Amino acid sequence: MMNKVWAHVVFWTCGLRTDVRYKFKPNPKEAYVYCVNHSSYLDIPSLCYSLPGYFVLIGKSSLAKVPLFGYMFTNLYISVDRKSPKSRSDAMKKSMETIDKGLSLAVFPEGTIPRDAPQMAAFKDGAFRTAIEKQVPVVPVAIINNWKILPDDGQFIPRLYPMITVVCEPIITKGMTMNDLKLLQQKTYDALRDEIKQFYPQLIR
Repeated sequence: MMNKVWAHVVFWTCGLRTDVRYKFKPNPKEAYVYCVNHSSYLDIPSLCYSLPGYFVLIGKSSLAKVPLFGYMFTNLYISVDRKSPKSRSDAMKKSMETIDKGLSLAVFPEGTIPRDAPQMAAFKDGAFRTAIEKQVPVVPVAIINNWKILPDDGQFIPRLYPMITVVCEPIITKGMTMNDLKLLQQKTYDALRDEIKQFYPQLIR
């Protein structure tokens, strides 16, 4: 609940309009792996605002330093230092345990904000390994305008564009094995790219 209150406060304070479009309405009682394109520090409150129920975010360890959110991140979410093999292994173990508890995961599979957002960087494997191992659906979540609202330029000055989030149809993993990992990864990438391309056809390859 704290994360949703925080997200509403962020958007209200910044005076940003919110537009959440559900091509699929997740069941808060079911577990999913939400895979989300990453283009702004505003992406996390966008997820907290848009997704129903409680989910556990996997994010880089430096997020613990963010005012207010850092406390929530440290106590509620999964921290990973991608330079540390042990940290990556621990994060994978916690991800599996989260699904076992019936909770959803939210992951930015790019692992960082790409310099040429809204173009996406290549996806890392972790989210897809978890989804296949636990046989839970992957739900692509496309965040459209955050790269314009709050670009990663060090200024932290929001621009007044609408915050648009599209929750896409799930990709079913039942019956998939690790041999299907790259296929699942590509399907997710394509789903997100296609949504973003509808808004920015001239920018998305």
